[in-house]
Amino acid sequence: MKLASFLLIFGFAFGMGTNVTSSFSTQTQTITAQASTKVSANQAKKIAAINANLSKTQKAAKNWIAYHESRYSYTARNGNCYGRYQLLRAYLHGDYSAVNQEKAANKYVSSRYGTWTHAKSFWQAHHWY
Repeated sequence: MKLASFLLIFGFAFGMGTNVTSSFSTQTQTITAQASTKVSANQAKKIAAINANLSKTQKAAKNWIAYHESRYSYTARNGNCYGRYQLLRAYLHGDYSAVNQEKAANKYVSSRYGTWTHAKSFWQAHHWY
């Protein structure tokens, strides 16, 4: 009886700790992603228009790259690369707005890879695009 009680308490404590940690980790990631992706309603409308011609598959590939490059942050920095898609600053021509990053990223991917799915495939093979 004592062993069964001990195992029950131990199992409950272990399971509870795992769920709390997992929940906390997920919540932290969600909050971080939300904080770094905030755009105004006007910007969101413009971004939606910029990406309106992308298929669901292309949007998914674009989002996948955004996550892996910057965890969706429009202000991420890495050397001479900036923003959500880690574009060279020269591609942004001094305009680091979310709207311009979306336009520039679409233009870059279109000219270099043709599609976001091709860019994603290249990224998966080389860990950059």
